[in-house]
Amino acid sequence: MSESSAEAVTDVAAAAVASAAGNWRKAGIAGVAIGVVAAGAAAGVAIERLTVGRGMRSKARLALDSTGPYGSLRGTPGKAYADDGTELYYEVDDIEQDVTFTPRRRRLFGRKAPAPVTVVFSHGYCLNQDSWHFQRAALRGVVRTVHWDQRSHGRSGRGVAQSKDGTPVTIDQLGRDLKAVIDAAAPEGSVVLVGHSMGGMTVMALADQYPELIRDRVVAVALVGTSSGRLGEVNFGLPVAGVNAVRRVLPGVLKALGQQAALVERGRRATADLFAGIIKRYSFASRDVDPAIARFAERMIEGTPIDVVAEFYPAFTDHDKTEALARFADLPVLVLAGVGDMVTPSEHSEAIADLLPDAELVLVPDAGHLVMLERPEVVMDRLADLLMRAGAVPAGATVGGYGSTSSTAQPG
Repeated sequence: MSESSAEAVTDVAAAAVASAAGNWRKAGIAGVAIGVVAAGAAAGVAIERLTVGRGMRSKARLALDSTGPYGSLRGTPGKAYADDGTELYYEVDDIEQDVTFTPRRRRLFGRKAPAPVTVVFSHGYCLNQDSWHFQRAALRGVVRTVHWDQRSHGRSGRGVAQSKDGTPVTIDQLGRDLKAVIDAAAPEGSVVLVGHSMGGMTVMALADQYPELIRDRVVAVALVGTSSGRLGEVNFGLPVAGVNAVRRVLPGVLKALGQQAALVERGRRATADLFAGIIKRYSFASRDVDPAIARFAERMIEGTPIDVVAEFYPAFTDHDKTEALARFADLPVLVLAGVGDMVTPSEHSEAIADLLPDAELVLVPDAGHLVMLERPEVVMDRLADLLMRAGAVPAGATVGGYGSTSSTAQPG
């Protein structure tokens, strides 16, 4: 790159950061924290802007939105209701029941087949049930699965306690929400719990509050890219000065943003390129992620209203479910994380595995926070093994195709 080109890149990068900070200031919010977080992504966006016009980038996003198959899988819809009345949306992917009973099966079970094992998937912060796209595709027809949207996310209703009463969201509340979904979608039979990030914390909160459910019905647990506590120490890949600034001002910034949601949403659209860079930086670690997958993640996160983002954030600082992990001690457990995860660093998964010495710990190189989208083949391989160990699927069962997310691969 020539000296003049390098100067041009620097100028455009600086302009991108200044523009972002300016938008936040116009909303009456200090732009310092946003500028710190955005700076790394802005340089990449700046380089792209030197060669790719805004119109072309917009057309590319529209093309990816219209042709990408990710998030297109749908199941039988259902609704559960949380203890505060919040409507929780879920979908069930069922398997055909065996209606032909041998005499021995009839003697053992009567004319009714035993309830199948149900695998319940819980998604992470600012995502929705579609974040499990590859795993859902692979398991269809093999095992009964339930995918649900956490309160205020996806197709679930806005949290009643939050919107009407101003009650803060807690991880414990999410655990109770999961219990309501299990009661509605899988009221009997064995259960496997799979949670990513906030979804893993939800699973821990369920165990903390309903130990009898874990003891009597849960046969395996998978904790993906998650943490049992101490999230206030995460540095998000920032230098010390930057992370200290972010920790100081981010809670107040988010709260203020949430109070001016309409204005902020317009700002998000105006700075879409910058946010796309931030989302990619904190979602993936490899450079060859399929652009359709990157856009899919961006779309899910964009779809989470800013007031919901602000509402949930404080719950993570208070999250500590280290003692609840003991509920899983006698179960097959998979603990998996991307080595490049800057949101819930892999050290947090190692800490979980230290407390569950019989758990399988898998650290995936060249993968970030959205490891189930970035490295679906690894996640599905280990999840299939867990399901077989738990008796959820027959030994030797073949799961379906789950595709690849490299930029040279075709969507699966």
